Amino acid sequence: MTPDQHIEAAGMLLQAETTGRQCGLPSLRYPGMTLDDAYAVQKQLVARKIASGRRRVGWKIGLTSRAMQDALGIDTPDSGVLLDDMAFPSGGTVPAGRFIQPRVEAEIAFVMRAPLAGKDCAREDVVAATEYVCPSLEILDTRVLRADPETGQARIITDTISDNAANAGFVLGPERHVPEAQDLRWVGAIVTRNGVVEETGLGAGVLNDPVTSVLWLARRMAEYGLAIEAGDIVLSGSFIRPIEAPPGSEFHADFGPFGSVNINFA
Repeated sequence: MTPDQHIEAAGMLLQAETTGRQCGLPSLRYPGMTLDDAYAVQKQLVARKIASGRRRVGWKIGLTSRAMQDALGIDTPDSGVLLDDMAFPSGGTVPAGRFIQPRVEAEIAFVMRAPLAGKDCAREDVVAATEYVCPSLEILDTRVLRADPETGQARIITDTISDNAANAGFVLGPERHVPEAQDLRWVGAIVTRNGVVEETGLGAGVLNDPVTSVLWLARRMAEYGLAIEAGDIVLSGSFIRPIEAPPGSEFHADFGPFGSVNINFA
């Protein structure tokens, strides 16, 4: 893809979000689209939003489970950008029409006290740079059709990355924990929708340790001369499958002693 095509694709995705009408697959419109192209489109998309007054507050990491990677035929996670207007309070309500096809995932969030950067980062660097970890929910949305109606081709990884890794919102629970006091592999959640258990999972589903996920992000960003900054929120990746969130849904994620987090959809 050319730089002009990166800008064009970003505009297509932004229009889909603004109108609430999904667009076609970038991977079909731009044959041969690479992962680097997809991140370039994402960069243009986020830049447009920041230029309109939004503010970056962190990062999300996706596709951290083996099941999701196998489903998409990849062997690496992906990442997206968190913006200030994506934050919802625990127990709050997402207004009707805010998203197109929202889904919910349970994750462990890291809030950073210090910058984290460099291809030589190690696990202990992640722990040292983290102010606290807490329960969280990520709200996913897709501005791209799940499949092309004419060819039947399903959305692929380059489509998802272009679409800011399908990120739409996030909810942090009020509990805070120092990371060195937790074995995050054993932190799990029971997630209910309207009182019915939909999913359960453990932190080990995220690359065997959510800390490893944050380490992956720091090393990947170093390739582009970027860093995780002090104060950033990092969603380390879901350890459950995405749960559909139609209007009227009430979600509760019980992380046991680790805490809980809730979100409702009008």
